[in-house]
Formats: sequence, structure tokens, C-alpha cells
Amino acid sequence: MVDMSLIARIRDPRDVRALTPAQLPVLAAEIRAFLVAKVSATGGHLGPNLGVVELTIALHRVFHSPDDAIIWDTGHQSYVHKILTGRAAGFDQLRQPGGISGYPSRAESAHDIVENSHASTSLSYADGLAKAWEIRGLLGQQHVVAIIGDGGLTGGMAWEALNNIAGSNRQVVIVVNDNERSYSPTIGGLAHHLSTLRTTRGYERFMQWGKRLLHRTPLVGSPLYGTLHGMKKGVKDIMAPQGMFEDLGLKYIGPVDGHDESEVEHALTRAKDFNGPVIVHVITEKGRGYGPAEADDADRFHAVGIVDPDTGIPLAVAGPTWTGVFSDAMLQAGRERDDVVAITAAMLGPTGLDAFSQAFPHRTFDVGIAEQHAATSAAGMAFGGLHPVVALYATFLNRAFDQILMDCALHKAGVTFVLDRAGVTGDDGATHNGVWDLSLLQIVPGLRIAAPRDEATLRAEFAEALLIGDAPTVVRYPKGALPPLRPALRSVQGIDILAEHSDQHVLIISVGAFAELSCEVADRLQAQGIGSLVVDPRWVKPVPDAIVTLAKNAKLVVVIEDGLRTGGVGSAVSQALRDANIEVLVRNIGIPDQFLDHGKRADLLKQFGLSPQEIARSIVESVSVNTQSEQRAATAQVQP
Repeated sequence: MVDMSLIARIRDPRDVRALTPAQLPVLAAEIRAFLVAKVSATGGHLGPNLGVVELTIALHRVFHSPDDAIIWDTGHQSYVHKILTGRAAGFDQLRQPGGISGYPSRAESAHDIVENSHASTSLSYADGLAKAWEIRGLLGQQHVVAIIGDGGLTGGMAWEALNNIAGSNRQVVIVVNDNERSYSPTIGGLAHHLSTLRTTRGYERFMQWGKRLLHRTPLVGSPLYGTLHGMKKGVKDIMAPQGMFEDLGLKYIGPVDGHDESEVEHALTRAKDFNGPVIVHVITEKGRGYGPAEADDADRFHAVGIVDPDTGIPLAVAGPTWTGVFSDAMLQAGRERDDVVAITAAMLGPTGLDAFSQAFPHRTFDVGIAEQHAATSAAGMAFGGLHPVVALYATFLNRAFDQILMDCALHKAGVTFVLDRAGVTGDDGATHNGVWDLSLLQIVPGLRIAAPRDEATLRAEFAEALLIGDAPTVVRYPKGALPPLRPALRSVQGIDILAEHSDQHVLIISVGAFAELSCEVADRLQAQGIGSLVVDPRWVKPVPDAIVTLAKNAKLVVVIEDGLRTGGVGSAVSQALRDANIEVLVRNIGIPDQFLDHGKRADLLKQFGLSPQEIARSIVESVSVNTQSEQRAATAQVQP
């Protein structure tokens, strides 16, 4: 049977532009049905994409991608863009090996300018591209468009870029997608200053939106709304802040109903024709058109696993997770100590801080997408006698490295960073794998890192971290379900012995959640006549003295870690042994120094040799080579 749907006819954006106005609502309905069917089968970001259907259609009718650059901030709302650029067939393998990415991907299409999934970056990309095209004489013939959510504007990087864009006459179209569902909306703080508001069609509607939005913004919201209201009344002395933005020359268009395609198209056309930077403010509804999402008061199905397409109910029953255990441990800490406070960077629920925030709202601080500010603000709290817990995804810690180094560690601030999704995460691809933290943080003086192996050690090591008040601490754990409990056979100077076999020629250092893997490796070695000792350091920075002591009696030291081999725990162990003048072969088993494609965690680990079979095989080879070297050396010594 021939597929008569409009989606089936879309090979590239020219086909979108060829549609009649009467066909556009049909296309929008088809796209929403398509997204629900496909994303419910694979998992992915459903709500954000249901909210930008008409906006994306309008973007591709007004602008001519890829000659015109369409840059998506965070990128998780680019599914509709992928459909309209001819990639609908790839959604059966969305976020799976060999399938399309859940974010923009330069390898997939020329229509994807960048493959970002970290927020607040699109305006900087747009500013740089506009400068390049201006120098090359292309700007004006080709257009630069950046789409950023109002939550993305909580990131300081976005404001730095906006300052540069507004200070020029370069044509950059900034589409602010305000879905009223971001974790920490602050766009009103920008929009109320724009000089064109008093003459913009829909000004009264903007005022109501600004009042609602700004009153939800802690501390500064009400004063900013007072400024807005003063502008409306014409009170000159309250209008002073507006003058700053008038001088910047930013044009404001909106607010626009983001689900009225013709209205959005009209606004974008006006912006395209304007000879300078423009902000187009679009109001959308996250989860639009999907009943379960519209009824969800939390995040409108921001991201889902595999769900029933009709009800939105997950098909797989989830067991206890690392995040859930931390959430409970954090709540317990809050009850026991009134100096423990929580900081999140627009990730309250995903990092497990929601229960703490409900119990202790005045001790919970959502700073928006501002990891740098979160780290330094936490240092300030520590100076004031509190013990802040900053909960982040491990990949987002990269953005705050300087603040951890100079503002926390240098000042010996007692701040605990809890890193969720550490190590290989899989589905979301290169930007979301949290494989850099163990390498980055090894060079921070005084900082301590805990890598729990199961629920019991997560609770214990988090509690230990909260007792350290003269240095920053980090507790890191992976994404997903908890492994079985692995009790220690015994402890030696603070490190846990997990398994021990005869001779113990091989010392296996298991980092974090690789405890089960490491013990299975030891069993395989024993089956081949090679004895080993498996230890869990618990705290992997600094290298425990007990590790150095045990290594003296080993012929081979193997470090298995869920992070980069370069500069990670294995590198630190090697350095510690060299410093102690211990000559022993060290093998670092971890992730190679490269970006990882999207795929299932288990598949990626297997791809890089992080399976019991592959690790055991490599150890057997190393033992064999080491034995042969010893035999040659012994033979050389007895020769006359």
C-alpha cells in the first residue's frame, strides 16, 4: 500500500515549503502522532518536541536550511527538525546503535549545524557564525537563527553571547521558545527591558505573561515586574533600567502563539527582513496534543523510557536506582543536620533532590542552568557555616571546573558534589556520557572522590563526605538500576577486600559500580590458575596508602574504572606507585580517549573491552608476557 501521509512526502525542507497553508495543520497532526508512536517505542524526549511542531514547520518555511543556519539550544527538541529534513525513517532506531541520535548530529545531516546537548550554547554559536559570514560577505544572503528555551537563558553563557549579539548590527534571529515549563524560567528578566515592548502588538498579553513569570522568579522577580509595570504607567524614574537595552538595539517581536503556524511564520518573516538582531518570543505548550503529557503537572513528559503510547505508562517496571538511594540519603541527612542544604542547576527531579526540596524548601536552591554559579555559590555557603550538596549530572560538572578548582578547592570549602550519570550512560550520546570527571578532578588539590559500588556504600560514603568540612568532596555513581549488594570480606586500612584467591599475583582495583565485573574477572582468572585480590578503594582520590602497600606484593596491578583511561584512577595509581619506588606493571582498563556514539551502556562497555571475558583475557596475556620477561631475566643472570 502506498503511504499517502504528508510525512512520507518530506525529503527535505523544500517539500515543507511546497505545502499549502491548508495542509500544514494536517502535517502537524501527523508529526505529533508519529512522535508518540516512535518515541514511546524507543524512549526519548517526547514533551519538548510535541511543543515545537508548528514552530519548527514555520522555521523551515521561512528559512532555507542548510544555507540558512538553524541552531537548536540543548538539541533535545530537534526531533521535528529531523523529520522535516528527511530523517523520519530513522526514528525506528532512535538513540540506538546504527540509528539516529536524540540530538542534532553533524554526521547525520548538513541541516545539523552543531551537535550540542548542553544548554545555553546556541547564542554563542550563532554569534560566531554571524561574524564569520559577515567577514566572508555572506550575512544577509544567508541567515543565522538560534532557538533557545527560556530555561536556557538562565545560563550565564547565554547572556554573554546576547551582550555580543546585541552590541552589533549583525542579523541574528533569536527565537525564545517559552513553554512555561522550564525548571527555572527567567526570560522575563530580559524581555521586560526590550525597548520595543511598548509598541509591540500583544503588549498587554506580554505584561500578563511577565507578571506570572517574574513572580515565580526568586528575589528579583517582583522588583523586575515593578519595573515593567512602571514602564506601562510611564513613571520615568522607574524606567531607567530600560534605557540600557534601548541602546543595545535589540528588536523584539512577540509574544507569538507558538501553535498558530501562520502567526509564527509571519513573525519569523518580519525578523528575517530586519537588518539587525531580533528576538522572537514564542509561547508554546510542552507536550501539546498528547493527553498523558498535558495531564502531567511535573514536566510534561520531558523525557520518557519505553511507554504505552495510549496511556504514557512505562512498560518496564523500574527497580531501585542510584538516584533514588541518594534522594533518600539526602532527605535523611536533612533531617539529622540543619546545616545541610541542596543546590541544583535546573535538575531538581532528575538528580533526586525533589524529596529534599519538598521537606526543606528554604534549604533548597535552584540556580538555573548555571553550574559555575552553583559551585561558587556553594563555596560561599560553606564559608557561612553550611554544608552544601550540589547535585549534577557528571557531564555538566565539566562546565564548572574552574570554580571547583579555584573557588572551592583553593579555599578548602566543605562542599559535596554528587554526580549522577557518571561513566558511560549510553542513549544520549557523546555529550551525556559522564566519563571525564575522574580525569578532570584528579588534578584538583585537596579534593576527595568517592565511588560507591552499591546501595550500602553509597549511603556510607555520602555520609562520610558530609563529615568533611575542610575540602570539597565528590560522590559519583552511574545511571540506572542498582547492582546487587557486594559486602566486603574484610577491610584493610579503610579499603574493602571483595575477593581473594590463592597466590594473589594480580591486584585488581575495582572502581565504583564495577565491583561485580571485577569479581567475575577474578573468578575467571582463578579458573586458569591465576590468583588475584580484588579491592574496592571506596575513596579513589587520593590513592589510599593501603593500595600502595598491597601493590608491593603484586606482579600485576589492574585498575578497572568507568571513566577515561587517560588521567583517571589508573593513572593516579601508577603515579602513586612510582612515587613509592614500586616497580610493578599497571594496566588501566577503562574508556579510550574519544567521544562515544549513542547506544546501550552494556553494548558500549563491551565495545571497549569492559566485559569479564575481555578483561580476563587481557590480564592472562599480561601475566604471560610478564612471566616470560622474568624467565629471560633469570636466564641472563645465571649465564657466565
